[in-house]
Amino acid sequence: MIYTVTFNPSLDYIVRVEDFKTGEVNRTYYEQILGGGKGVNVSIVLGNMGHESTTLGFTGGFTGDALKQLLWKQGVKTDFIEVKEGFTRINVKLKSAQETEINGQGPKITQENIDTLYAKLDALQDGDVLVISGSIPSSLPDDMYERIMKRLQNKKIEVIVDAEKDLLVNVLKYHPYLIKPNNHELSEIFGTDLQTREEVIPFAKKLQQMGARNVLISMAGKGAVFVSEAGLVMTSEAPHGKVINSVGAGDSMVAGFLCGMMETGDEKQAFLMGICTGSASAFSEQLAERVQVEALMKQLTEKEA
Repeated sequence: MIYTVTFNPSLDYIVRVEDFKTGEVNRTYYEQILGGGKGVNVSIVLGNMGHESTTLGFTGGFTGDALKQLLWKQGVKTDFIEVKEGFTRINVKLKSAQETEINGQGPKITQENIDTLYAKLDALQDGDVLVISGSIPSSLPDDMYERIMKRLQNKKIEVIVDAEKDLLVNVLKYHPYLIKPNNHELSEIFGTDLQTREEVIPFAKKLQQMGARNVLISMAGKGAVFVSEAGLVMTSEAPHGKVINSVGAGDSMVAGFLCGMMETGDEKQAFLMGICTGSASAFSEQLAERVQVEALMKQLTEKEA
């Protein structure tokens, strides 16, 4: 079974305004509400690709109820922990001449809530997959990722981590199955500027030396790099298409890679499916659907041939 953890999920309110002006009344010509949060995105895409998962995390208030209902309608199984104070955040994604985001705070998470999450994670079985991704809200300890990894280190659970900076680096000692920074996050970790796939490879290998088993680096329109536990290095261009909405593309890549491994057991196919799933989300108003992914897979494989 696959489980995803989103510590601070959201309702994403996406609006488009022709010519946004501050200090004035602006009217939208497009609006949509989607479930948000990195782990939530992974679970949505897995469902779109035909694979079941359970998404964990913390929700609160009427917005938390709305999020659960929204995900239920999409066929996503949830096992959120209900908190008493505050409400699930609303993130406003304002798209005009420039793109502006206003992200909410989220509810207050107590130690009792954290202990409940631990109990749910303790129930995971050998062979399960756990995806931990996204930021840590201020009401959680800064080392939350490490605490979870340490707690599960003696179980045969494949843990995938998609996080920034110290959240990622500090868990490498627990040897996660897969990590997925992008090239900008990788640049920040090592204090350099990595723009090409060739430049990324040695730094992906450094993350392996620090403890990661497999490293997947997303690079938006520049493609991706994968360095496997067996020492295999793969690179690929991104499929061609018009970027409509980049939100969730990295999470979709994680979901696509997982689908590829479950369906074929082949790392190269998983890598290509990851790239195409991320691109399919970027080329759409919503997250990737299987028919889009398969069309892009055909584009990539034909180009390689």
